[in-house]
Amino acid sequence: MSTVKGGNITKNSYIIYKGAPHRVTAANFTSPGKGSAFMRCKLKNVVTGNVAEFTFKSNESVEEADVTKMELQFLYADTAEVVFMDERTYNQVSVPRDLVEDKLGFLTPETRVNVLFYNDNPIGVLLPPNVVLKVTEAHEAVAGNRVNAPKKPVTLETGIEVQVPLFIKTGDHVSVDTDSGEYLARVN
Repeated sequence: MSTVKGGNITKNSYIIYKGAPHRVTAANFTSPGKGSAFMRCKLKNVVTGNVAEFTFKSNESVEEADVTKMELQFLYADTAEVVFMDERTYNQVSVPRDLVEDKLGFLTPETRVNVLFYNDNPIGVLLPPNVVLKVTEAHEAVAGNRVNAPKKPVTLETGIEVQVPLFIKTGDHVSVDTDSGEYLARVN
């Protein structure tokens, strides 16, 4: 197993903490005037879902979890799981819905994602940095509302709502950041 120094831990990396794999959900590096630097992390256990906070010294060695990635295509989601398919072998992989719940609004059929595995069990999904989605519902801009780059809410084809500039209309395609859920650009 490989190790990483505590000062080099990054958000969305996977480490072994107290004998179990954890995803780093937040990592803040601090270098005080006195004493050694440290990394304050929020960790989510990928097996139980429990969240913990821990501070690693910057020179402390931390074991990285042996996580593998597999590029798969999104097929569908039901109440308990989300199903992906390997395009080369047509094998289907079911991922528990709670691991993907916050990302479902960015998935359309045939979207390619990286599914993460630990000990051959799915533990998470990495989406592309941005996705293009069609606007299905957009209200007209209100006359006179033109100060300080105003925005309006629109509904996208997957059902999520995003704040966009006033010129976006129903039927337009927009690029959305999958990490923050923010509008990036209109796509032709």
